[in-house]
Amino acid sequence: MSNVAKVSNNPFDIFVVGARKGFNIAINNLMPNVVMAYVISEILNLLGVMNFLGHAFAPLMGLLGLPGEAVTVLLTAWLSSSAGTGVAISLLTKGTLDPAQVTILAPAIFLMGAQLQYMGRLLGVADVPKKYWPLLMVTSILNSIIAMIIMRVIS
Repeated sequence: MSNVAKVSNNPFDIFVVGARKGFNIAINNLMPNVVMAYVISEILNLLGVMNFLGHAFAPLMGLLGLPGEAVTVLLTAWLSSSAGTGVAISLLTKGTLDPAQVTILAPAIFLMGAQLQYMGRLLGVADVPKKYWPLLMVTSILNSIIAMIIMRVIS
């Protein structure tokens, strides 16, 4: 008798296996980042850092139709896309951001998201010369700014 597991072609079985894998990814990979982002957001709020950032970045973020506090979404998104999403949701629930502003931020979260992680996971593993890394990072940030401008115009 063979030890090879039989793979089912039944669409229901395939769906269930995929759903289980997706659930595990959500619970083990995404949720910790979202919770971490929410905790960071709360700590920044309690320490007054969020208020400081809001005032400091208000002119710059105002050009995109966003409050200054929205910069925290972009900064955390640079670390992790799901963390940036978590901060955006935290600011949305507090009323700092409205749905239109979250719409403006959404493409930027994913266009520049998790760059810090990607430097080690992708660029390092692919042996991309380090002299190109800053250009790749800046390109993602510029793409994010362009996307936010476009979203502001159409939202």
